[in-house]
Amino acid sequence: MRKLLYCMMVTLDGYVESPSGDIGWSGPDDEVHAFINDMARDIGGALYGRHLYENMSAYWPTADEQPGASAIEVDFARIWRETPKYVFSKTLTEVGWNSTLMTGDLKEEVTRLKEQDGGILEVGGATLAHSVVRLGLVDEFRIFIHPFVLGRGKPFFPELDSSFRTELLESRAFDSGIVYLRYEVKHA
Repeated sequence: MRKLLYCMMVTLDGYVESPSGDIGWSGPDDEVHAFINDMARDIGGALYGRHLYENMSAYWPTADEQPGASAIEVDFARIWRETPKYVFSKTLTEVGWNSTLMTGDLKEEVTRLKEQDGGILEVGGATLAHSVVRLGLVDEFRIFIHPFVLGRGKPFFPELDSSFRTELLESRAFDSGIVYLRYEVKHA
């Protein structure tokens, strides 16, 4: 069975975006971006909600053609285009850029994807990720903690009805002060 991971940039106080949706604080430097690119090469499919899909598809399909694009951005744009994307939306009628529109029951659709052959699955976007975490379908958390305190906003973790244990698999501190933590969920 494929693993499903939830990976996100997060503030020191646990938020992924401001109350207005701003994520300007979260831009990775070259060292972190190169690390993310290397992780992205192993992703066999990305699960997006409508909002994240629209944000990503507005920039990454042609980011490598932009004047002044760095080698790291060019690399990520190519990885992003090649990665299959599964877009969960009840409002979109079509998707592009190697994407499949998913309109069925979330638990059934994600379980079906996990049962297929292929590489690791990654859920992106806190709203969709919160739903998948609540369903108990996430196998791993990959968190990039920024040395920035937001004070309030959208949290990385949703409110949960029950707790679960995790095991630290990997950690790394970057020169920028960002800390990467990788945890495996210990399913009961």
